[in-house]
Amino acid sequence: MQERLLYLFGQYLENKCTRKELEEFFGYIRNAEHNERLRQLIRETYRQTVKEDVPATSVDSKGQLVFTEPAWLRKLETPIRRPRRRVRTVLVLALTIAFTAAALWISVKGAHRNTATATVSLTRKSTDRSESKFILLQDSTQVWLNAASALEYPDQFNDKKREVYLTGEAYFDVKHADKIPFIIHTGNVSTTVMGTAFNIKAYPGQQDITVSVSRGKVSVSRKDGWLATLTKGQQLRVAKEGTAMIEKNIRAEGVAAWQQGNILYDDETFAGIIADMERTYNVGITIQNTSIGDLKVSTSFKREIGVEQALQVLCKLTDTELKKADGTYIIK
Repeated sequence: MQERLLYLFGQYLENKCTRKELEEFFGYIRNAEHNERLRQLIRETYRQTVKEDVPATSVDSKGQLVFTEPAWLRKLETPIRRPRRRVRTVLVLALTIAFTAAALWISVKGAHRNTATATVSLTRKSTDRSESKFILLQDSTQVWLNAASALEYPDQFNDKKREVYLTGEAYFDVKHADKIPFIIHTGNVSTTVMGTAFNIKAYPGQQDITVSVSRGKVSVSRKDGWLATLTKGQQLRVAKEGTAMIEKNIRAEGVAAWQQGNILYDDETFAGIIADMERTYNVGITIQNTSIGDLKVSTSFKREIGVEQALQVLCKLTDTELKKADGTYIIK
């Protein structure tokens, strides 16, 4: 096991973790809560792995232990300064204490809490266009935040429900907790789970909110009542305005394909796809022929092919022409 831990720590600290390795890494951390031998092994492995030239773990202004994120997710809102050599001992000690306590995050009471009536302060994480980010919540729920998105959540969940607020798109792998539902609010639509994995897409300007399930079961509701219960391989599109909704079966492996660098569209509007292209590649794209905006398109390609080739594929499918002027792509 120690050899595997050495490998995972090395991958993690060098920003080379795949998604599966990242999940395995945090799985060891969570399991250490009930295994003293594993806690000791993690501490020993960390001491063997960390080097002076590797960005260190740090403690942020809220008292939370912050790890360097993998390269494809590492761009943080507030850059973490590399600590000087003389403070490294303090940081390693902070990590050891965290592992011994079997918690990846250290929570402290907010400075703005009233002693008579406690108010919940929310942490906000966001991404720019062409950026994604991994977030590990206090309950060990894992969140992958897609481009131009934001997630708001409390530093500490209560013992009755776990609530977060999403704008944009994110993939959730929710830590199961009996009788403590996890609720994602996206405008007037709420998605409730106990423990499962699913994707939610709810960008501003988007006509509908899409919930796609890759594992487990989720319940989708609106202020006016329950809408649907989804299981693995099911998707629900709910109109932001009105009562229209579409429920259909999808390939479970296609849920959150964007995580693996795949761009996948199944019966999406051309205008919606172009809006995605702008977020994904951080470019400006104009559709001159607005009549094709509602045209439904199904296609897939690798993100790495680049925006120009991706747009050429879309233009062939819609019998349109691609031009570029003053840094903006024009479809006509």
